[in-house]
Amino acid sequence: MKQFLYFIVAVLLISCSSKQDANPVETAVHYIDYVNPIIGTNGMGHTFPGACAPYGIVQLSPDTDTIPVVKDGRYQPRVYEYCAGYQHKDSTIVGFSHTHFSGTGHSDLGDILIMPTTGKVKLNPGTQTDPDGGYRSRFSHDTEIAKPGFYEVMLSDYGIKAQLTATERVGIHRYTFPNDTDGNIILDLIHGIYNYDGKVLLANIRVENDTLITGYRITNGWARTNYTFFAISINQKIKDYGYVEKAPIPYGGGWGKFYQYHNFPEMTGRKLVAYFTFENPDVLELKVALSAVSTDGALKNLHAETDGRDFDKLLAETQQKWNKELSVIEAQGTEDQKAMLYTSLYHTMINPSVYMDVDGNYRGLDHNIHHADGFTNYTVFSLWDTYRAFHPLMNVLQPKRNADFVQSMLKHYEQSVHHVLPVWSHMGNENWCMIGYHAVSVLADAVAKGVVKPSEEILEAMNSSATLPYYSDIPEYISLGYVPYDHNGSSASLTLEYAYDDWTIYQTALRLGDTQLADIYKKRSQSWRNTFDSSIGFARPRYSDGTWKQPFSLLNTDDEGFIEGNSWNYSFYVPHDVEGLIEAMGGEQQFTANLDSIFVMKLPPEFFENTEDVTEEGLMGNYVHGNEPSHHIAYLYNWTSQPYKTQYWVREIMNRMYKNNIDGLCGNDDCGQMSAWYIFSAMGFYPVCPGSDKYMFGTPYLPYMKVRLGNGKTLEIKAPNISDENRYVSKITLNGKEITNRYITHNELIQGGVLEFEMTESKFK
Repeated sequence: MKQFLYFIVAVLLISCSSKQDANPVETAVHYIDYVNPIIGTNGMGHTFPGACAPYGIVQLSPDTDTIPVVKDGRYQPRVYEYCAGYQHKDSTIVGFSHTHFSGTGHSDLGDILIMPTTGKVKLNPGTQTDPDGGYRSRFSHDTEIAKPGFYEVMLSDYGIKAQLTATERVGIHRYTFPNDTDGNIILDLIHGIYNYDGKVLLANIRVENDTLITGYRITNGWARTNYTFFAISINQKIKDYGYVEKAPIPYGGGWGKFYQYHNFPEMTGRKLVAYFTFENPDVLELKVALSAVSTDGALKNLHAETDGRDFDKLLAETQQKWNKELSVIEAQGTEDQKAMLYTSLYHTMINPSVYMDVDGNYRGLDHNIHHADGFTNYTVFSLWDTYRAFHPLMNVLQPKRNADFVQSMLKHYEQSVHHVLPVWSHMGNENWCMIGYHAVSVLADAVAKGVVKPSEEILEAMNSSATLPYYSDIPEYISLGYVPYDHNGSSASLTLEYAYDDWTIYQTALRLGDTQLADIYKKRSQSWRNTFDSSIGFARPRYSDGTWKQPFSLLNTDDEGFIEGNSWNYSFYVPHDVEGLIEAMGGEQQFTANLDSIFVMKLPPEFFENTEDVTEEGLMGNYVHGNEPSHHIAYLYNWTSQPYKTQYWVREIMNRMYKNNIDGLCGNDDCGQMSAWYIFSAMGFYPVCPGSDKYMFGTPYLPYMKVRLGNGKTLEIKAPNISDENRYVSKITLNGKEITNRYITHNELIQGGVLEFEMTESKFK
């Protein structure tokens, strides 16, 4: 009888659940199981498979080779493959370092490399062709396990099982050694990603006691002065230790009275590699805490984030954090579709990374120590990429975090001796990579979406960033209305991107009622017209005297006035004035014909083979989805009488450019931008012009999504009969009311409810 009653209760519960949710989705889903951290670019070249917590500064991952960025005074192109330190095609692992970039096309970091070994101590990494000559080890992908917050591999040369997890500021290592074997830990403070002779300015190690090591290193790389302090706690006593200094300083002072290289508790040098041996360690656990402030800060991070918890407990906590973050979206679809969706979501939760200690202290752009009051300080802002979709996505899903991103950028401005917002910054340094001043777009979009309040501080930071007289030909841009090609090889790109950025400043000035400044930037926002040659209907670089560049190729991506793109792709980059762009291209008929052509025309290799970031994998005709300037193009049909072509091409891009396999991304993910495009497009809309309140409709990719918005409300997105055939939208309703616009506003979106798409295989106007 009791069993029968239990059965009745179970049936009633299932019945109630099905009535409450017409689109049932698993409620206790392990979202981390859908994520495939091995998905990368060209064989995993630019993402890493290791362990990290959401938005954590520690990104603990294997590095598979040590290609120097410069050899004999010349750049080595192969180093580009190692932007994240890991190449899936490699057969050896050098060690496990604690800092990495996610999907960038340039690199740095690879700080604090640790490698477990057995047998004779070796203090050089060896090479791929001679792994036995150093401490690296062979491995097989068959032994790799990669999930959010966890990585495992068998180091076959030593018989050591390596397992990694991480908190926001601490990397946790567990190494299982063969029985009855002494073990070694190699701590290599020379190793780095995009390394070169002299990159390490100074390194230091202190053996505080037989289970605690502290130290730091200062490097001069893409981050010109990068401080990384560390504290390493070990669950077993060190038996023996020592080091080599491979670039000894000629002057030793009074230190010469000691023999410093064996069991001496203080080690300092520019090329420092240390070893620590353990007697029959069996299972060795290391907790490696990082800080940019001090070793004391690293110790505080270590205690706050790991005290009283072993590897398994910390792994469970980190994976719980990942599961919570990933649960912001529930979705139905095929296993591959869900893998791609949740992997994309995972990619948007790696950078930017928290850049302060648990007590709120952080190293600022001025290299002084500051305290974050009322916000979390972040670093790694790849803004030329992420202003387009990543930051707008954060305004939808995580507005509080994006507000902290904005505050971090404003602190960067305060601490900058140039009085500018970040361009591309990491680890308390500005590296000045790429073009434009796109932080203004991030701020403007956050203001337009109500994520932060408009303020004089924000407008002042924008204006100062857009008027720096020695930055990328701004004076010429202001005086001539364009950047001249004889001054800058990226002149046409600069003009187009400056004009858009200026439009976002114009919008912010309007919101603050500063009509005088608004008028200035409204005029500047039309500067894009000065780089359009009406005789060809495309953007084209021009010289200081006003003449157009001759000879000129619309297709070439090299030396034609455009950075990482050609005129065909960049000519569509006027997101703030598409109506004006249509006119400049010769009217709607010609504009539509140009859009049609870009997706199907052939771009021969000679037009892109000299550009690292434009590769064949990312091409659809002449459309370059593998690089960011093209990301909005498919949505531009919404300004024509043929919006169904947006629906066609968006799904085509998703099918062809995102795949659940090793090289499933068609280009650099660039700190989540490529993935943010995918998530927006899967939902059925995209922010063509950040800084406005509109998301242009495309076509949803999945039959059902439930999105937990950052304000606590939920948005259900339904497209019941969506398929490759039924990719066209015949009707859109929001909470039962038809939307006749080709966009949805941010305010409409964040109210939540049900957004439903009626899909058909017929093309609708």
